[in-house]
Amino acid sequence: MCRNIKTLFNFDPPVTEDEVRAASLQFVRKISGFTKPSKANEAAFLAAVDEIAEVASRLLGALETTAPPKNRDDEAAKSKARAAERFGT
Repeated sequence: MCRNIKTLFNFDPPVTEDEVRAASLQFVRKISGFTKPSKANEAAFLAAVDEIAEVASRLLGALETTAPPKNRDDEAAKSKARAAERFGT
């Protein structure tokens, strides 16, 4: 599941709330071991996703760099090339 968590810092256009939430959801899924929590755990699971998304957004807003922003399409192409080399597809 962790491979689904993407780098979100220093991109043009900037990261969206949906992207931060998706990464937060993947993180909570990974550490909890639940793809979908039971009804008994659903509230705690969703609260954790919300809290992690909030913290991640604050982190991304506070980070600074002098590097030029990365292009999403270029980074996606590099990722696909690495996967093809790694898995032979």
